[in-house]
Amino acid sequence: MPQLRRTAAALPLLAALLASPAQADQFKQTADGGTIECSVSARELTRFALVGDQFASVSKLSTGYPYNDFAVTNEPVRGDIYVSVPETYAAAKISFFATTKKGYVYKLACPVERIEAQQVFITNPAIARNDATRWETETPLGETAVRLVQAMANNAAIDGYRIRQSAALPARVGSLEVQLIADYRGAALTGKVIHLTNRGNRPMTITEHDLAPRDALAVAIANPALEPGASTTAYVVGPNGEQTHD
Repeated sequence: MPQLRRTAAALPLLAALLASPAQADQFKQTADGGTIECSVSARELTRFALVGDQFASVSKLSTGYPYNDFAVTNEPVRGDIYVSVPETYAAAKISFFATTKKGYVYKLACPVERIEAQQVFITNPAIARNDATRWETETPLGETAVRLVQAMANNAAIDGYRIRQSAALPARVGSLEVQLIADYRGAALTGKVIHLTNRGNRPMTITEHDLAPRDALAVAIANPALEPGASTTAYVVGPNGEQTHD
């Protein structure tokens, strides 16, 4: 029974690993006036970083006793803040308010835990929406749709846009194989990158009408004429349904 003995001997190690998981970075999403709940280290530094913004100031009460108070230090270059908690700190958690350079105010309420140094990354979806709206309204709607097609064709990042790489399986429409590759989602527009392959035995020509839904604003096909087995990429832009373009 050697295999059983080896398995039994491994169980305590497995239990120890499950009981002491590695501490990963913390990612939090919030809105203006929202509360951010996280964990801070009892003995090491905890870094708070804003995505697309910077901390401007912090407001907290002081106990008047350094041995029973936590410290918040602003790092001016990146706009992060660092929190340190002394070993003699008696409370179970810390809480304070922070104002950002873009005018948002957040409350941070975090239990103090005996864990290694932490990093807390904070996102506010409103910032991305504002950036996307700004990019979209730089030009008229039709021109913006063309700019989005160009950005997708060049694999370019767009301020405020969420870019999601798709793992969707290809679908067949007759002899044409269609697969979504990427999705670009902004404030008012969405763009899709589509991979097309001719799985038939005859050449085919793909038209914009074959791909475009009724509300499409722009469609571009890299190579509309496909020989059997050949592939191309198409780009489709339309409204994302969440907001309207001015």
